Amino acid sequence: MRRLLIVGTLTLAGCGGQVEPQVQYVRVEVPVQVPCRTPGVTVPPWAAAGLRKSDSLEVKVRALLAERRQRIGHEKQLEAAVAACR
Repeated sequence: MRRLLIVGTLTLAGCGGQVEPQVQYVRVEVPVQVPCRTPGVTVPPWAAAGLRKSDSLEVKVRALLAERRQRIGHEKQLEAAVAACR
């Protein structure tokens, strides 16, 4: 019985000494997506688009080589626009 009285007293004494928890504000950094705004890359008029079946082989090859250079330049512009958003 004496043990029960001591345990009960200690239990009540433990509850009496508690203080209310303090409110703390914590700043949390959260990454937020931001839309990328770059000027649009326009598609050039391709050199081989106007080729006809009756054009000579030399004209066709020159147009295809010119279009290849156009496509490489166009890809570089697209890559630059994507890199600006990173």
